[in-house]
Amino acid sequence: MSLKCGIVGLPNVGKSTLFNCISSGKAQSANFPFCTIDPNLGSTNVPDKRLEVLTDLCNPKRTIPATVDIVDIAGLVKGASKGEGLGNQFLANIRETDAILHVLRCFDDGNVVHVDGSVNPVRDKEIVDAELQIKDLETVEARFAKCDKAGKAGDKEAAKLASLLSRYREALLQGKSCRTVELINEEEEELAKGLFLLTNKPVMYVCNVDEASAATGNAYVEAVREATKDENAEIIVIAAKTEAEIAEIEDYEDRQMFLEEMGLQESGAVRLIQGAYHLLGLQTFFTAGADECRAWTIHKGDKAPKAAGVIHSDFEKGFIRAEVIKYDDFVQYKSEAAVRSAGRLATEGKEYVVQDGDIMHFLFNV
Repeated sequence: MSLKCGIVGLPNVGKSTLFNCISSGKAQSANFPFCTIDPNLGSTNVPDKRLEVLTDLCNPKRTIPATVDIVDIAGLVKGASKGEGLGNQFLANIRETDAILHVLRCFDDGNVVHVDGSVNPVRDKEIVDAELQIKDLETVEARFAKCDKAGKAGDKEAAKLASLLSRYREALLQGKSCRTVELINEEEEELAKGLFLLTNKPVMYVCNVDEASAATGNAYVEAVREATKDENAEIIVIAAKTEAEIAEIEDYEDRQMFLEEMGLQESGAVRLIQGAYHLLGLQTFFTAGADECRAWTIHKGDKAPKAAGVIHSDFEKGFIRAEVIKYDDFVQYKSEAAVRSAGRLATEGKEYVVQDGDIMHFLFNV
């Protein structure tokens, strides 16, 4: 399952520094606007202590964690929706992502220029939001005109889409993002997905602070919290520059020592990656054995055949049943054989909704 989170924001707020901090890619990071022109793509592992425990218990030949792709996209400026700066490229790149990591500069540093001359994360957020909303409004109005006409002519499907587009249009005209519009049913959810609207993507605000504010935040962060309190959005505080430097340290204990000196139990990068994973509505199931321990990514609510298809399409097509062990049971009994003997292995059919942390074995026939 290929999933992408796009790092967005104004130029020079720390997007590329954050990218280098959390991904295996290395983006250029410099003190001038539009340092990033072409999007940088990196893949990062999703930290999961459960996979480490399973590896210790099974001692497999290899361990494969879940991953999320991170895209560092060129900075956006006011007027991007009309092609200013690298606007058209920015908007095209963000459309291809599944979720948005919106970086906001929440630190003072006279040596780092700001494209608008001063530090104001709430203003910066509103600039990006407005440009995405303007672009979505263009898309919505163009689609609405066609659907409304077809709906009035008797096309029921077009009428349903026109109703949804009308509510999106109303929200956008009020300066609200499409994600604030409540969808009535699953049918509307599917219609919404097909529109690929920029402001319908889930968003996490990443407050990029100085080292001293990494553990407690600062006044800029509090201003962002206040500005986004009605958005039901997640906020992560991270000192990207410092954590990018810590990430370069090879020794794990030394990295932890530096984090503890900053007042952190774990890095902001770990919290951000896990947050991005959940922002996308994802969860993990495992396969565990002597050959391999692996974390597999599925959407919350997926049933057993869908999960089987993540491993191989034949598993889904020929699905018979799934053998399921709860993670806590595996840890308690320490092996699949012991779990079976204890009567804690369940056999589930096609309607079983996979739970986060399930350890699964699929039986199929093609």
